[in-house]
Amino acid sequence: MTELAVPPPAVTTRWWRDAVIYQVYVRSFADGNGDGVGDLLGVRSRLAYLSDLGVDAIWLTPFYPSPMADFGYDVADYRDVDPIFGSLADARALIDDAHGLGLRIIVDVVPNHTSDRHPWFEAALRAAPGSPERARYIFREGKGVAGELPPNDWESIFGGPAWTRVGDGQWYLHLFAPEQPDLNWEHPEVHEEFADVLRFWLDLGVDGFRIDVAHGMVKAPGLPDVGAAGQAEMIGAQVVPFFDQDGVHEIHRAWRRILDSYEGERIGVAEAWAPSPERLANYVRPDELHQAFNFHFLKTPWDAARFREVIDESVRTSALVGAPATWVLSNHDVKRHVTRYGGGERGLRRARAAALLMLALPGSAYVYQGEELGLPEVLDLPERYLQDPQRLRDPDSGRDGCRVPLPWTDAGEPPYGFSPPGIRESWLPVPAGWRDLSVEAQVRDGASMLSLYRAALALRRERPELGDGTLTWLDSPPGTLAFRRGDTFACVLNMTPEWVEIPQDHAVAYGGLLLASGGPETSGGTIRLAPDSATWWTRDNA
Repeated sequence: MTELAVPPPAVTTRWWRDAVIYQVYVRSFADGNGDGVGDLLGVRSRLAYLSDLGVDAIWLTPFYPSPMADFGYDVADYRDVDPIFGSLADARALIDDAHGLGLRIIVDVVPNHTSDRHPWFEAALRAAPGSPERARYIFREGKGVAGELPPNDWESIFGGPAWTRVGDGQWYLHLFAPEQPDLNWEHPEVHEEFADVLRFWLDLGVDGFRIDVAHGMVKAPGLPDVGAAGQAEMIGAQVVPFFDQDGVHEIHRAWRRILDSYEGERIGVAEAWAPSPERLANYVRPDELHQAFNFHFLKTPWDAARFREVIDESVRTSALVGAPATWVLSNHDVKRHVTRYGGGERGLRRARAAALLMLALPGSAYVYQGEELGLPEVLDLPERYLQDPQRLRDPDSGRDGCRVPLPWTDAGEPPYGFSPPGIRESWLPVPAGWRDLSVEAQVRDGASMLSLYRAALALRRERPELGDGTLTWLDSPPGTLAFRRGDTFACVLNMTPEWVEIPQDHAVAYGGLLLASGGPETSGGTIRLAPDSATWWTRDNA
């Protein structure tokens, strides 16, 4: 047996160390005003669902005023709400209602870039080269005889050069779409602006921030060439001069001081792609952010040995800095894991098992809206709906298919309760086949994915050995994983396509069955695990 220990935290409430946080992609969660687009009123109307599900906090994707070139991640005003999502009063009411139900609210902040419609960038375009207005962004002269070539070879994450030329001949940097110019974080005014933005939302009562591109604000001195193409594929695997530079950590330390100045343990969560778990752990050192998304876990293929390796490395490196590990299976930027795990019945079986694995691991877990319904990626959206700018790089990398609105009811026609009655058109079409995947249908089915999530989350809350703490690996047959949490709880996972028999002495050690994603069969003290399944066991039969 191998035990992985996490040092006890020096905090008061520790809520964030083992919280289950539910990601709401606002455009696609619930439409409250009948225009076919999700909004804050819709989120408010479904808070009771999230409370009943058993999560601890909600992360809301950007709802700020935006031209929507990247669906809100191009922010024109960081202190207001886009009319398509509601008003500032709606945001205040949502925060208050959530707190009344015991739910915390985390909002997105987007500090690497603004919209090209942000007043700062509009002023920069009107101003001359070398002006104070341009100093807030990264403007450079081009290469070539007449400056006709980009300043370096950096590529946009969305495809093409990361530079766009303006009328006077200078170029500006945008690591994403041309409508998302990168800010110059060497400029003190940028630091002051975002410190004020954080305080604005903290004063309104939010419990923390998910920091978009938390690894991206600082660029290597001199903006050196990468020297290779296909740079988007290098992110998170190799060192690149525009991401994961050491200077970002001073920004996060300053933000941590702001968070710590407020009561209630307000938190910062890093969206950070780093080339190693050790580099990722730098973002959650005691004086920096509280959590960092574990994309290494998300990207792990369905293989027991690979999962154990990633779990070991994640827990080990987080423990080096006294932080909890953070687990995530899907989000608004990747294909849904039902599809990644093979799709169809096989993908659904694996997704059910993965849910029990994730919720049994030490640390905090993130649930992307709809994964509790077992929603697959929508792969056949009509061309006229496909608007994701990432498709410019590679049509197969488009993120529209994981952002399709949620089905709430099984009555009538699509969009199945996403919008008020009588509304038939949502911003992305809900598949007709999702009727049986709707919340209403699954609530009535005790064997549904939603019922599994509700049961698992309830048990996680009831059992103190789950969440933060230690993990002890147990011996198990090839293709399986088994570990203990505390003295009484065990999780056993069969990641093979075959039934696997567990030796009798192991089976006795597990105790009684608490919860299963599928199967198992027991006979005469022997356990047979169903293919692609996970089981929870307890010695106390609680």
